[in-house]
Amino acid sequence: MRIWDVSPAYLNRQSLLGEHRELHGLVSILVNKKKGYARHPETLRWAGYGWAIRIRHLMLSKEMHLRGYIDNTPVLMRSNKGEWPTEYIDTPSKQLDILKEKYLENESGRLSLPKNAQQMWSQHKYSILARDQNLYKKIGREVAVVKRNEDFSELADLLSKSLRIPPSTGGIRNALQHMWGYISANSPPDSLANNISSLSNLLAATQHYSIETGEPYLMNSTALGELGVWL
Repeated sequence: MRIWDVSPAYLNRQSLLGEHRELHGLVSILVNKKKGYARHPETLRWAGYGWAIRIRHLMLSKEMHLRGYIDNTPVLMRSNKGEWPTEYIDTPSKQLDILKEKYLENESGRLSLPKNAQQMWSQHKYSILARDQNLYKKIGREVAVVKRNEDFSELADLLSKSLRIPPSTGGIRNALQHMWGYISANSPPDSLANNISSLSNLLAATQHYSIETGEPYLMNSTALGELGVWL
């Protein structure tokens, strides 16, 4: 059993659907107090974090939706709202290394596994913009001077952990408006995307036109899927 901590956008189809299945297995173990996997490291790590399990499930579900899958299996656990497991089995940076090895001969996820800090930051920047503009500016400045062959494990851990933080409504709107700027030329005049008072419509329009046009910058963004978790 494996519950990843990196963005589900890095998971290929098999890993994405596999984690979704195993997360529901984890829920069943915890809710029904099953003994078979009661001492499994993932069970021990997630026990008592019902809200976090629910959010991780939503992250998987939103990513599945982007790839054409329909998920009608909600997770209703809500214990310890705002809290996440404090320990990793493998750190997010190590998880990326595991996935690189795992996908050597297999398809990759929606996001390419990052080769350097610049690529990792490019993939996460809108997610961070939605949460903390000061952190967004700080990381942007730091990454600009990092050499492409430098280790970026600390950045990977920070960005992955930041996705756990609920963004504000204003933060989501700001990020989505920036994202829409890349594809607004392809939007018809009466598009729902112009109704920026409805964030759900703006996200849906951004997703639709990103997929339709194959806009690579947005298709390689964690925000394209995960912002929907918080709407």
